[in-house]
Amino acid sequence: MSSYDLRLKDLDQVLESEVINLSKLREFCFNGIPDVKGYRSLCWRLLLNYLPCDRNKWDEQLDHHRKLYQQWLDEILVTPGSIDNEECDHPLSEDPNSKWNTFFKDNQALTQIDKDVRRLHPELSFFQQATDYPLPIVVYSCGTKRLNRRVGMHFLNSANVERKGLGIVKISQKSEQTSTSEFKPLEEGSEAHWEVVERILFVYCKLNPGQGYVQGMNEIIGPIYYCFATDPIIKMKEHAEADCFFVFTNLMSEIRDFFIKTLDETDTGIVNMMRKVTDRLKENDPVVHSYLVKNEIYPQYYSFRWLTLLLSQEFSLPEVLRIWDSLFSDSQRFSFLIDICCAMIVLIRDQILAGDFSTIVKLLQNYPNVETRVILNKAAELSFKNRE
Repeated sequence: MSSYDLRLKDLDQVLESEVINLSKLREFCFNGIPDVKGYRSLCWRLLLNYLPCDRNKWDEQLDHHRKLYQQWLDEILVTPGSIDNEECDHPLSEDPNSKWNTFFKDNQALTQIDKDVRRLHPELSFFQQATDYPLPIVVYSCGTKRLNRRVGMHFLNSANVERKGLGIVKISQKSEQTSTSEFKPLEEGSEAHWEVVERILFVYCKLNPGQGYVQGMNEIIGPIYYCFATDPIIKMKEHAEADCFFVFTNLMSEIRDFFIKTLDETDTGIVNMMRKVTDRLKENDPVVHSYLVKNEIYPQYYSFRWLTLLLSQEFSLPEVLRIWDSLFSDSQRFSFLIDICCAMIVLIRDQILAGDFSTIVKLLQNYPNVETRVILNKAAELSFKNRE
């Protein structure tokens, strides 16, 4: 039996236990989850606390949450005036309690969500493809429940995603004429994966009014949805939307402070996380740290996006899935994320030390092609060293 087969056998033993040993599962998944038999999809559900460790409770847990999500959809995907017995409510009403008033305010957030999900992983055709499990109440509604119909077609010119400048992402519109057919909703009875992601984010936005939708959340939900929607286990794949919503919600509960500006300076805010990256670099490579300081290359120029988006824009989707195996397995989330960011800098130290301000910033904002395995091994080395 090969070492790979032995790994699969070991994982099966962990997952088939009546009560999952979460410590053993984390230890196994930290080194990467095999991309077969729906292992990653199942392990992520466990590691992100959607499924309990007691296998006997799985069916009840899944059934409850999937029905709850459907209930929310029934309540949220309703256009004012579409219910016969609904009280009279004029679209031009200025009453703050007006359902139409809320409807139009929701469209402001929905417009941003719609823009973002359309450009999700443009290097892949997956998100433009039709899902095998479209939502009947949407795809057979003659378009009335398709969220993208609410925001119009005025921004559907093609967009480039650039990794330049400060902040999470910059978008530049192409000047040349480009076909937008790949962005259009599919015919009645079908819907694309990006439409499903849009719906999940909109439901999240509605249920979390204190936070709402923040640009960049699309980059967090994308890999989770892709993982669930490509699950080879059909009974799991057909519920990818509902399960993705709850797993995404659980993950956001851990990193939501990264997205709230008023919490930037708190212990769990993004400023403190960037400081940790800087401190870790200073401990492990003081020469590079000093050189960055000397050239006034501040962590917000590069590590802001690395940390906020969990490196989802720095690597291809398959690489992100592998990196997230380790991140989600980290019992001290997100300590290992700090180690990875530090490792990324240390591994290109020679290029950094040979560059000037503009060269280094460009290098860090467009991270070079370094094998994921090499980065993770270096990060694990730094993590072990820092625990000594």
